[in-house]
Amino acid sequence: MATSAEHPRQPVRADAQRSIDALLTAAAEVFADAGVDAPVRQITARAGVGAGTLYRHFPQRSDLIAAVFRHEVDACAAAAPALAGQYGPLDALIGWLQRFAGFIATKRGLSAALHSGDPAYDSLPAYFRERFEPVLAALLDAAARAGDIRADTDPWDLLRAIGNLTVPAPEDGSGHTGRMIALLVDGLRFGARAGSA
Repeated sequence: MATSAEHPRQPVRADAQRSIDALLTAAAEVFADAGVDAPVRQITARAGVGAGTLYRHFPQRSDLIAAVFRHEVDACAAAAPALAGQYGPLDALIGWLQRFAGFIATKRGLSAALHSGDPAYDSLPAYFRERFEPVLAALLDAAARAGDIRADTDPWDLLRAIGNLTVPAPEDGSGHTGRMIALLVDGLRFGARAGSA
């Protein structure tokens, strides 16, 4: 059976959607704690549903892993306009870069599965880029128009740079990524023209 993550236009009953959402949330938490090979019973117990419900929506483990990835990508992308509505352009940009870094850091457990060569994951890199690049471009554009940062930053380059910053060395403390993002933003501010329209 196709999942709502694969076919968003397919109508899903409200109770079925609640089960799907609970499974995706539980699976993301279990994958973060125990890896993508964690027993199904851990996921279903956390979601409060039976194994039959999981297999009805996600017949293969790869279906569940791909759906969790898409669900988490969507949540991270949705944070960008929310931050833009709540903070000024520079603070919204910094807040979202930190949110994105957190997303990348917690997806390390999915990395091996996503790069396993399984065709179930073939569309995910494009999905990642299609969802993240436009929201970051909008944040960068707003910050550049406000004169907070330079106007020549490529969103894809910045996404890749943040991804690289989330791989700290063993001796780095928990604040390493945050400090590196602050340095990166300082670099974006170099050459900005305050008050540019």
